[in-house]
Amino acid sequence: MTVQRKEEVMAQKKRILVACGTGMATSTAVTESLREALEDQGINVEMSQCKISEIDSYVDSFEPHAIVSTADVDGDYEVPVFSGRAFLTGVGEEEVVEDIAKTVG
Repeated sequence: MTVQRKEEVMAQKKRILVACGTGMATSTAVTESLREALEDQGINVEMSQCKISEIDSYVDSFEPHAIVSTADVDGDYEVPVFSGRAFLTGVGEEEVVEDIAKTVG
């Protein structure tokens, strides 16, 4: 794949960064639920996971269109930040998915 083609593919995909305390189990659950929900709506996504403490560096390198975090985050990011708690509790999950879809879709 050429560099130009890779850039075109990246431009089509919506990048979402999912953060949790350790960047492992909780963010994996959120990532899978969110990926499925967005792809069901026809939104092509690329997801990445990290620890809350790594958000700054991931924003710089991954350049997400949105951030979903299972904990409160401090920081002034140039992309919208959504709470991922709904994916863990099931309460309000559809509304959060819709908000994210409207933002990145």
